Amino acid sequence: MSAPTDPVPIPEPAGPRSRAGVACELRYFLTALGYFTRVPLPDWLARWVGFEPHYLHAAARYFPLVGLLVGGIGALLTWGAMLWWPPGVAVLLGMAATLLLTGAFHEDGLADCVDAFGGAWQRDDVLRIMHDSRIGAFGAIALVVALLLKWQLLVAIAGRGGSAVLLAVLVAAHAASRAMAVSYLATLTYVRPEGKAKPVAQKLAGAGLAFALLCGLVPLWLVSPGFGAAAVAALLVLRLLLGRYFVRRIGGYTGDCLGMAQQCAEILLYLLAAAWTWS
Repeated sequence: MSAPTDPVPIPEPAGPRSRAGVACELRYFLTALGYFTRVPLPDWLARWVGFEPHYLHAAARYFPLVGLLVGGIGALLTWGAMLWWPPGVAVLLGMAATLLLTGAFHEDGLADCVDAFGGAWQRDDVLRIMHDSRIGAFGAIALVVALLLKWQLLVAIAGRGGSAVLLAVLVAAHAASRAMAVSYLATLTYVRPEGKAKPVAQKLAGAGLAFALLCGLVPLWLVSPGFGAAAVAALLVLRLLLGRYFVRRIGGYTGDCLGMAQQCAEILLYLLAAAWTWS
């Protein structure tokens, strides 16, 4: 395997205030929507979006915004289900909706990482197992534990804070967890010469990074200022620990590592919200 090279900075669109600049940003967002979710685009819109390599490079900045959309749809369906069924059933239906929307994209990364980190020690062996599409015992256990934790924590949040807090936390957690994951593009190196995440694994900096963080972190303060401050502090600690672990084990990150980071961050936020004293 050749040595990984440092990512190339994402090019900012020329004339961001111009009509052409707005069209470019819309293309980047729709590219992110198509890459990170299973939401189908109409044929005419897909033809208009087209494809250029730098679209995927720039799409990373919209990862948290896509999370806002996924979380919003999950929250809306959870709220609708709560009109008919108990909170436990409603939460489970909302979770199922987000899994369908994303194609379990990030959960797959969690399972692959746990299989690889738990089943090997040498860097090349870790990357080989991570690349294997089959799921092992470690990955299966991680998925079951993660989904059960989410389900029970969301039910607990509904019981302690009410449905309004539950829905706000759902939206905020989906966005903030993706912001934490995508922030690794600014500081770590993508370790594979090729891979499904290679097109988006470019350095994220400047306005693109600021926009991603804004979309991810502001919703936490909208839940409540105190919760927002505590959540950001918790995410910073998790980011530091996970980042150090990724670097120690494989020298950087892969697309699966970003999926694992997103899942860990989402669960952490639910843990914090379930323990929070809501007035």
